[in-house]
Amino acid sequence: MDFNAYRSALSPRFRGVECPFPEAEYRQRLNRVRQRMDVEGVDALLVTDPSDIFYLTGYGTFEVSVHVALVVTPDNLLLQVPSIEMGPALTTTRVGQISGYRWEGVEDVLDPLVEALATGTETVAVDAWHGSLRTGVLDGLRKRLPSVHFVPANGLLKRIRIVKSPAELDYLRESARITAAGLKAARAVIEPGVTDNDIAAEGARALLEAGSEFMSMQPIVTTGMRSSFIHCNHRRTRIGKGDPVFLEFGSAWYRYTAPMMQTVVAGGQPTDEMRRVHDGCRSVVDALLASVRPGASFDDAARAAEGAMQPVADRVFFSGVFGYTVGAQFPPSWVEGSGFIARGGDTEFRAGMVFHLPICLRVPGQWGIGCSETIVVTESGAEPITQNPWTIDS
Repeated sequence: MDFNAYRSALSPRFRGVECPFPEAEYRQRLNRVRQRMDVEGVDALLVTDPSDIFYLTGYGTFEVSVHVALVVTPDNLLLQVPSIEMGPALTTTRVGQISGYRWEGVEDVLDPLVEALATGTETVAVDAWHGSLRTGVLDGLRKRLPSVHFVPANGLLKRIRIVKSPAELDYLRESARITAAGLKAARAVIEPGVTDNDIAAEGARALLEAGSEFMSMQPIVTTGMRSSFIHCNHRRTRIGKGDPVFLEFGSAWYRYTAPMMQTVVAGGQPTDEMRRVHDGCRSVVDALLASVRPGASFDDAARAAEGAMQPVADRVFFSGVFGYTVGAQFPPSWVEGSGFIARGGDTEFRAGMVFHLPICLRVPGQWGIGCSETIVVTESGAEPITQNPWTIDS
């Protein structure tokens, strides 16, 4: 049978059987999006970011390298997937109109999209800054629909996603629980002589055993001098006595990730300098916990964090981002992208926002130490949903 026959065989019995949320949750999300489209004068929204499509429909898959699109209009929803994705499209969503195209036939993509946008559509918002929007698709639509204006969405959907519902917060708390289990198991096997791969393997085993799905990023483990290089990962490196071992894990629970960083010194006591830098991480997180509250701006919190970092600032490298939003995501990252705690950010915190505070301080060419929390903004301030032990000793 072809993919259309496959769809017919699965529907309606299996439609939505693995959808992560009740139908009412998606109805509320779509209503908010459509209201925002009306305010901004947008007739249609062309969504290609897998996490945005997941947010609006529940569509989930490990295959995120193919073209997938969701067309949102005031009264219609069209989900477009390749033939190999017809199963996930049926089982993880309740979308009534699902259009398939041959996996090997990308030339089939345009016709359904043109049909969905051809009538009564003057303005279509697209996420021009996300890599999931193929230039061939956008160029083809512009050529086929010369009277339609394609405009930047300007974060229309991300501004809605940044505040989490109670159901989303429940999923993030489950992720935090599993993340902690993975880190605890990884810490238990850290000793001189093992490799960073050994530690990553034990952490990954524990994460999966505790209930994680495939993760948006695999467990991150670096040690010694390599921990001073930002965004390295395990590479068969043997750990020496006194080496700091940097860990950053994030489990996935229905695609929601609450990450956490920890650092452990293998088989010995940390040096005084290591303790000072570790204490610096703690001071920065404490400053953020005290300053993140509804009504304060991202810039306010960043300035407070900068002040707390001053005692070690001239010794270490730091990325400049004190927090980023997390929620539902797919590889290659668990960063949601809807908000960053950094200098110049005039967005104000609101209850229901969730941030990972990725405080890793690196002494170039020597080592790096990172410790973090994932927090939720409440009406009374910031509440950690992870539980970091904040100890560097093995």
